[in-house]
Amino acid sequence: MTKFIARTISTEADHAHPDARRGRGAINNATNRYEAERRQREDDGWGSLEEAEPLRTTLHDDSSRSIIAWNTSPDIPFDRSINPYRGCEHGCVYCFARPTHAYLGFSPGLDFETQIVVKRNAAQLLRKELASKSYKPGVMSMGTNTDPYQPVERELKITRSVLEVLLEARHPLGIVTKNALITRDIDILSEMAKLNLVKVYVSVTTLDRKLARAMEPRASTPPKRLEAIKQLNEAGIPTGVMTAPMIPQLNDMELERILEAAYDAGAREAGYVLLRLPLELKEIWREWLNEHYPDRAARVMKMVREARGGADYVPQFGARMRGEGAYADLIGQRFALTCKKLGFNKRRYPMRSDLFVPPEKDERQGRLF
Repeated sequence: MTKFIARTISTEADHAHPDARRGRGAINNATNRYEAERRQREDDGWGSLEEAEPLRTTLHDDSSRSIIAWNTSPDIPFDRSINPYRGCEHGCVYCFARPTHAYLGFSPGLDFETQIVVKRNAAQLLRKELASKSYKPGVMSMGTNTDPYQPVERELKITRSVLEVLLEARHPLGIVTKNALITRDIDILSEMAKLNLVKVYVSVTTLDRKLARAMEPRASTPPKRLEAIKQLNEAGIPTGVMTAPMIPQLNDMELERILEAAYDAGAREAGYVLLRLPLELKEIWREWLNEHYPDRAARVMKMVREARGGADYVPQFGARMRGEGAYADLIGQRFALTCKKLGFNKRRYPMRSDLFVPPEKDERQGRLF
């Protein structure tokens, strides 16, 4: 059960001053789809918008009674996941998870990256669920919605506590992240890797530091992500690369270079996803694109629609990840040819589920025998 958080309606950040949103991805706090009112901040002519305090990150405690989220999507190779955080301070403007913040009463815009909901008791909840007699082990996933290694994790260590439980239970795990902070947990991940219990994918969207800073402002820089791939693989932790999302006229020309750089860093598995723009994300993305790349905004959107049957986004299974049409096919062919040339995906690293041992329900309670 999830505790929904009611947002106090305010115009403070709805159309934030550039100084206030420095270091953030979204342009404004777009009204979410469940609000009846639409608000717009206006300059009253008295200079009230000339000075603005930077938007700060606020943490909210999540009182959920469960931590494992289940899915039946045929597009993804796992049926269960853990998200220690809702919202993501990385601020990636293209993030397909932004609309999920509307369920909590927040905006998918600036709220998504400044109002972060944290599950401080994630490890305790996980321990309880894994200890259930009805639980059957299978590959768990982290980072498929919001990043488990976003900046606040450095202090809270919620993701690390989850890893500790999974290692104790000998439970398989797949991780996707774009933060080099993951190298902090090499000690746990390397122990899991010895038992074929873990696989990591680091998302590398671009090698262009300027584009990365504008598009994913608080994620690790591209060189740091490549260094993370190198360190993880050197520690015996199988780590691949996700070139995602691929965006026409913005980073798609880098596809081959990203794969080459990741291969040099030790990655041997790779994947890609085409830009996805569900629900409120369509307008959030358009506003960002018009502000940062007005010279090519129309062309970018034209090609996005060409890959989505004339729409900004098509949510159907089978098409939403890779798109359709000539442009989508070309990206797929380029990816496949480059992977074949470099030697990606020749061998998949399997993870084991047969080593699973249910943990104690309460870590403070010792074993009787």
